[in-house]
Amino acid sequence: MSGRKQGVLSQTIKNQQILYSSYMPFINNGGLFIPTTREYKMGEEVLLLLSLMDEQERLPIAGTVVWITPMHAHENRKMGIGVQFNTGDNGLIKTKIEEKLTGILDSSQSTQTM
Repeated sequence: MSGRKQGVLSQTIKNQQILYSSYMPFINNGGLFIPTTREYKMGEEVLLLLSLMDEQERLPIAGTVVWITPMHAHENRKMGIGVQFNTGDNGLIKTKIEEKLTGILDSSQSTQTM
C-alpha cells in the first residue's frame, strides 16, 4: 500500500459547448478533460465529482488519468488531465454525456485534447 490518496476533482460543466470541448469520445468508455494545475501521473486513479449542465446532483465518477496536458502546452491548450471513465457504471456516464451532445458530437471544432 503506497499511502497515496486517490485524487478527488470537482468539475462543473455549465453548457453544451464546454462539454463538447472537454469530452473525449475516442477514449474507451469515454472520458473528460479536466483543467487542473495539480500534477497527476498517467494511470493514477481519481474520483471526479461532476456537475453536468442541468443535472441537480453531482455525479461521482471513478476514473483513471490517461491524458496529461502540461503547463505551456502547444497551441495554448489549458493545463489539465484526461480522465477515462471506469467500466463500473456500464457506460451510463458516457451515454448521458453523448445525449447532451446530440447534434454536435461529430463536429470538427477543436477540443481541449484534439
